[in-house]
Amino acid sequence: MKNILFAFLVSAGVTMALGPVLIPMLHRLKFGQSERSDGPQSHLKKAGTPTMGGMMFIAGILIGTLAFTLKATELVLPALLVTVGFALVGFFDDFLKVKYRNTVGLRPYQKIIAQFAIALIIALYAYNSPFIGPKLYLAFFDVEWDLGLFYIPFVMFVVIAIVNAVNLEDGIDGLASGTSLVVAITLCVIYLYMSAAVKQPSDAGQAGQTQYAAELNSMAIFAAAVAGGCLGFLRYNSYPARIIMGDTGSFALGGALAMLSVFSRSVLLFPIMGACFVASAASSIIQVGYFKLTHGKRVFKMAPLHHHFELKGVPETRIVAVYMIVTVFLCLLCLLAYV
Repeated sequence: MKNILFAFLVSAGVTMALGPVLIPMLHRLKFGQSERSDGPQSHLKKAGTPTMGGMMFIAGILIGTLAFTLKATELVLPALLVTVGFALVGFFDDFLKVKYRNTVGLRPYQKIIAQFAIALIIALYAYNSPFIGPKLYLAFFDVEWDLGLFYIPFVMFVVIAIVNAVNLEDGIDGLASGTSLVVAITLCVIYLYMSAAVKQPSDAGQAGQTQYAAELNSMAIFAAAVAGGCLGFLRYNSYPARIIMGDTGSFALGGALAMLSVFSRSVLLFPIMGACFVASAASSIIQVGYFKLTHGKRVFKMAPLHHHFELKGVPETRIVAVYMIVTVFLCLLCLLAYV
């Protein structure tokens, strides 16, 4: 528990310490956010706010995790690599937006190819890992579900879906970082429970059980570092934001939450605890599909869903507060499965 608290504090501290360094530097480099002309009019004043702020909490997560997990790294190192891998995809996307002063960045097919490649690698790793394997843990029923080879495409879908859902939710000051903070803390608690209970998918004897518990504890430390990074970033990202995480940050957060979900074998809980992320993705899909089917009609004033609420006159701060309250409630509900 002490290492978990230290990881949280170190990650938050590093992230906050980087703010006074990174924000002025991004201003000097003119790495400012470009806002969509067809987006909420209140967002036009945010144009020029430094972007790529995700680099702050990525550094915090890396330092906070590696400082306390070097004794058990078979799960946490792949989780960190995937987080950094998705961050790099987001970084290139942000860099192109800044360079060409638009909101295009990488082409959709370029993003999906990169995401597909990372997701395939991690799905194969998880499938062959003695600590994970092709079984999902159905927490509410205390049973395992063996997906066999279908586990690989399933995990690929989950990883890509979570990464893009978190990316879509990053549209209001403090929204993605605030909800990610709650989900990361919840997953930290789940890993702590698993470490104590050691629900290993295979019978590896006492030595294997001990190592598995250590690996789970390292993942709890990683989850705490992710939460700490989000908390530290909120220091500068809460309304009115002094810096925006950009795709660099949202892709990294999505990758981190995806790894925490996959490696805990509790991915089926994510649609509950991450319902706000799911709502952002689902509302965008519904909006695009309905628009095409009806030749121009819309279900929402604007998608993702948080922009719909904005255009109905709900203040940004209230939207963030409600999203976090809903996320806390749903995460507590998920924790009941482990009690």
